[in-house]
Amino acid sequence: MWDGLDAVDWATLSHNYGSAEDVPDLLRRCAEPDPDDAVDAAFELLNRLFHQGGWICSAVPAALPFLLRLAESPAVPLPSRREVLELLWSLAAEAGQVAERFLDPGWQPAWNHALPRVFLLLTDPVPEIRRDAAHLLGVCESSGELVLPALMRLWQAETDPATRLDVVLALGRAVNRQPAGPQATAVMEVLRGLLDAPQAQTRLAAVHALAPAAPHLPVQRADLLLEAVRDPSVELWRRTSSVDAGVQGVHLWTAALFTGPSPTFTLGLLEDHPDVDQRIGALAQAGALLAQWRSVSVDLLPLLAARLDDPATEVRFRAAELLACLGPAAAAHADKLAVLLDDTATRDTRKRQTVSEAAVWALARMNDPRSVPGLIELTRGSRSGFAAGSAHYPITTGLHYVVLPSLTEVLTCLPDHAELLLPAIVEQLDAVTNDHSLNGMCRVLEAWGSAAKAAVPQLLGLLEDDRTWAAAANALAGIGTAGNGARDLLSARSSSGEAHAEVAAWACWKVSGEPEPVLEALGRAAAQGSIPRPFLRMLADLGPYAAHYADQLRVMAADNDPWIRIEAAHALWAATGDTETSVPAMTSVVRGLAKDAYLPVMLPAVQYLTQIGQAARPAAQLLRDVPARDQRLRSEGGWRGFTQDEAIRVALEELFAECD
Repeated sequence: MWDGLDAVDWATLSHNYGSAEDVPDLLRRCAEPDPDDAVDAAFELLNRLFHQGGWICSAVPAALPFLLRLAESPAVPLPSRREVLELLWSLAAEAGQVAERFLDPGWQPAWNHALPRVFLLLTDPVPEIRRDAAHLLGVCESSGELVLPALMRLWQAETDPATRLDVVLALGRAVNRQPAGPQATAVMEVLRGLLDAPQAQTRLAAVHALAPAAPHLPVQRADLLLEAVRDPSVELWRRTSSVDAGVQGVHLWTAALFTGPSPTFTLGLLEDHPDVDQRIGALAQAGALLAQWRSVSVDLLPLLAARLDDPATEVRFRAAELLACLGPAAAAHADKLAVLLDDTATRDTRKRQTVSEAAVWALARMNDPRSVPGLIELTRGSRSGFAAGSAHYPITTGLHYVVLPSLTEVLTCLPDHAELLLPAIVEQLDAVTNDHSLNGMCRVLEAWGSAAKAAVPQLLGLLEDDRTWAAAANALAGIGTAGNGARDLLSARSSSGEAHAEVAAWACWKVSGEPEPVLEALGRAAAQGSIPRPFLRMLADLGPYAAHYADQLRVMAADNDPWIRIEAAHALWAATGDTETSVPAMTSVVRGLAKDAYLPVMLPAVQYLTQIGQAARPAAQLLRDVPARDQRLRSEGGWRGFTQDEAIRVALEELFAECD
């Protein structure tokens, strides 16, 4: 097996972690009789030779023949053989996707030489190896002309049900790789015939195999797909190499065949089913569809609400969480959510979130006062499944992240209920000992503004503490003139020369209306060079008092950083009324919104343009068609994507109203 291994100058080759000197030892360990050690070695090889993909390193062509020997040998533990084959198909798929400069020149000759041995793996007596080999031929870039004959021979001989599914998918991929060769016509006839196969999963595989060349087929055969993914035999896919997934994975894989906002497939998934995994998977796909398209909520909402009384905890939680994401649009179902406020059943997750917490979050999103008692209890320190802090999730096609926000984020959106919530928050200001919780409560008070004025006495006490004063100053700044009793303390902090003195100065301005402390503090900062971005909002708040900085602000309004650009432009307008510089600067930031490209910086840009009013009409005209678009405007996944979409649409409507 190792003939020629030591003849390779491995030290001159590289992998993802540097020199490939360790590859021979790992290859040998893959063949050790101890299956655990063999799998560990195979996994280490995958990590070194593939890792996260992106290139085919120089060690791969040299290792390829030895990897195939491991895959071929019945003496190698089966788990190790399969791990090696996973590495092979990862490399083969990546080689067909990376740019030429990231592809080692030795790869293609080595792969061409290896291909006949891959064909031999299709005749291996172990069905798992045949499956892996079929999948390898499906994902590689070798032409259909080369691989279809071998795959067709396997199809004609294969009796193992899971392997047959892998072969169908491999045939579908290979027949689309040109030149497809003389067998392409026969392969297409076989695949089309399988649309009427007696086995539901074979029919499902056939649609997947044919869809790349027939994109309308999934819509035409939606009933066939729904029948298959909801059938108990869907568990067969767990044994395949191509998919290796249960109910929810097959739902996700198949839903990807449908593009656009049509909810037909998801509505079919949401129909009642005795299998809890089916019901969970249906909600997962509903979340993914709702996260991308606004219009589908009309059709999906009644079915989501119907799941609020499901016998399964996870189903009830997910249904409530999705209604929370939709927020005001789901307010008609608030009464059903209120029933769940006493539902303490917990999810089987690390955070152990409860159904009740999801219901509290949903009602809070609807500004429903029935969320308040639960939030008071949570604020006072009971166990919480809410996030410890602000978490952010990427946009991932076909996925919705089922998560709760932090308690701070929930409270922040409820200024209308501040009077009821404040006593619990004030208690925490007196009792909390960790900075994270204190800062969170102060951010809530800052966001509530004057509605939080009852907390001023406690904030005054925090101002005297060197550990807590900065958080208290920000809260008092948000509350405004109701916190005027803090003036002397803030003034003293602003002139002390300590860190964050400018925060104290700004807060002093907000509570007293005296600009001198903040102008002095900002002057010290500006003298160091460019004005730091956090100070730009302070300058905007000062209005004409900041006119002294107009020249610097004009320069910064052309900055490459869009955040600096809009904040400087806003401060310039607030200080001088200059719209010739500020409006184009802000418009440049929101221009991508007209093409459905949303970034968080666009929300304040639109809000600032609204403040400017009629002079911002060019931006309003540019964005006029955006609200009619169905696709959500978001830069994040999870609940935050929904709130981003709501916020920017509200801001746009306010801009149009101001400019009309």
